[in-house]
Amino acid sequence: MSLLNNASITPPQHADERERLADVHPATWENPKPADRYHLVIVGAGAAGRTAAEMAATLGAKVALIERHLSGDGRLNAGSVIPSKAIIRTSRLYAEMRDAKRYGAQMPGDIRVDFAAVMERVRRIRTHLSGGDSVRRLTAVGVDMFFGEVRFTGTDTLTVDGEKLRFKKAMIATGARPDSSVIPGLTEAGYLTNENVFELTELPRRLLVIGGGPLACELAQVFCRLGAQTTIVQDLPLFLGGEERDAAQILSDAFARDGIEVRLNTSVVAVRVEDGQKLVDLVSDDYKYTIAVDAIFISIGRSPNVEGLNLEAAGVDYDAIVGIRADDFLRTSNPHIYAAGDVSLKDKYTHTATASARIVVRNALLRGRERLSALVIPWCTFTDPEIAHVGLYVREAIRQSIPIKTFTIPMHEVDRAVTDSEDGGFVKIHVRERTDQILGATIVAHHAGDMINEITLAMVAGIGLRTLAQVIHAYPTQAEAIKKAADAYNRTRLTPRIQSRLHRWFSR
Repeated sequence: MSLLNNASITPPQHADERERLADVHPATWENPKPADRYHLVIVGAGAAGRTAAEMAATLGAKVALIERHLSGDGRLNAGSVIPSKAIIRTSRLYAEMRDAKRYGAQMPGDIRVDFAAVMERVRRIRTHLSGGDSVRRLTAVGVDMFFGEVRFTGTDTLTVDGEKLRFKKAMIATGARPDSSVIPGLTEAGYLTNENVFELTELPRRLLVIGGGPLACELAQVFCRLGAQTTIVQDLPLFLGGEERDAAQILSDAFARDGIEVRLNTSVVAVRVEDGQKLVDLVSDDYKYTIAVDAIFISIGRSPNVEGLNLEAAGVDYDAIVGIRADDFLRTSNPHIYAAGDVSLKDKYTHTATASARIVVRNALLRGRERLSALVIPWCTFTDPEIAHVGLYVREAIRQSIPIKTFTIPMHEVDRAVTDSEDGGFVKIHVRERTDQILGATIVAHHAGDMINEITLAMVAGIGLRTLAQVIHAYPTQAEAIKKAADAYNRTRLTPRIQSRLHRWFSR
């Protein structure tokens, strides 16, 4: 499959790549001799699999971890979590240089993007962090590490490249992959996904991004800021379909300022290659037209990795679209086999995968009764500004007939946001009406991903908005917007009756 051209992809023997591969799948690796029976066998060494393996081995269990390709695959290797954040930081720096006047500074006279150096930094960071995913680190805590193809052969057995392993409990954490495209001609033309976009060494001059989810939005902004003429196509009327509409609109405005060409309510119907360029046929409101681009990045969803595991032999129910079916305790239809991470969860985030893995270890090995539904899970889209959320949305509260009250603080009312010239956005906190119980929050701000953690902690600990008002925040910080929202709640407690009593008290 052609991407841009052969020279635009990282050479497989690059020094950083050799060092990383030595950490996550040593070339001379030999699988150990299997134990008679394992307390826990884990299929998949991504975020969920590694977390469960290390936790279970630390507890003293006999653990086997099996990976087909590379350890830590979803976070550093085929995934986008670490590489995307590295390139986002560089793109923000270029955006700030171009906007230097906003900060009272002079724009550098000659801003040139060395894309090869940008991607070299991404690879260097990925290699540096691969030590945390190293195979030897796992074996040091007692995990038996196997590489190879896995097939279940029974309800308590499987094989790795023909070698039989027996288990008391098992966990499937094989993750998910980018959805295959059904757009005619796209496969033949070649396209980028989160699995290969970070191997580029040459910046595409014209880039089409198909999709309106978090990663599509992040990378559209990144490549635009690095100098690519970027067009984003979304078949819905707005980006980030699950987020608050005002949050998505702020992002849409930011895209316009960056110079991204935005085409909403638009579908891609066909792709073809002519004279070395990709011609993409689009349809919007029954109007058909064609644009020419040099590269296409597609992010329209993820499919669970369930093929080839012979799950029928294990008695595990699954679906090719939704993945492995598991209950609230993360048990599959085989009570001895559990599932965690992207292969079974609706929310496909690294931190959700690791949290689900911990639930599996406690439930499978320690007879726990922990439920996935009890987790309070925040998430963040790392655009500029960032959009972070936790808990209920207003529409969900209305659908569940939960009375709700919202306290909103615009970031332009926060001193530090103003001094940083980062005053676009807001902090919005929802509470159950007539109480201070926090039900959810959305934050749109430069540091929203960090700020949402305070709200998440409050929800997990059962801390209400009244108590948050008593928390002294360092001044000036952008997180002070959270305290301002809490202060706004406290002001609602001054009912006319209480105000009348206070008036009489001070009139004495």
